[in-house]
Amino acid sequence: MPETVKPSGTAAKRVPFYRLISLRQLLFWVLIFVITRHFMQGADHFLQLTPEALGKYFTRKWVLIAHITAGGGALILGPLQFWNKFRARYTKLHRWVGLAYLLAILVSSVCATILSFTTAYAVNWAYAFSAQVWVSVWIISTVIAYRAALQKKFKLHQEWMTRSYIVTLAFIVSGLTLKYLLKINFGTFEDISPSLFWMGWSVPLFIYQVVLSTKAKH
Repeated sequence: MPETVKPSGTAAKRVPFYRLISLRQLLFWVLIFVITRHFMQGADHFLQLTPEALGKYFTRKWVLIAHITAGGGALILGPLQFWNKFRARYTKLHRWVGLAYLLAILVSSVCATILSFTTAYAVNWAYAFSAQVWVSVWIISTVIAYRAALQKKFKLHQEWMTRSYIVTLAFIVSGLTLKYLLKINFGTFEDISPSLFWMGWSVPLFIYQVVLSTKAKH
């Protein structure tokens, strides 16, 4: 993350908390919250904990629930990592929020790894493989971001945290797109879900890399 000059003296203490966030940042966080809530509502039936509701996930129901819950937490906490004024003024709180984000990803990704090497094969090989690659990219990008922070390479840390969150958002992007395509009978779950899993994280990461390259030229 870029170094920011911290305000000093009593003037800094008088800045109201709400003035630290722009309207655009607030709307983005609210949008993420609403979309995450809507997405997670689609998984509410799993909480019945019955074989009928869980299907192939029944033997690993707690792994699935932990994956969904922790993943939702990572989605909500993510935007706080990119709130510049909050990060500059509340450095320690920013670190704690960052650790909570990392912990949420750790729990969710470990559970996702278990599911991708077990229940995912009940769909087909392509579905399982795409999930395995996806979760690998998620873990690696987050680990690099954390390592960069420990080394105080803050610009590198911010870039990899952005990549980590893009991969986190991919769960929402792929899930909602898949839901829509199934609704219009575009194809079967088995046929289209692997391609959407690849699209959900690879295309946004490519776009982000293009943006970084463009900025580097200026």
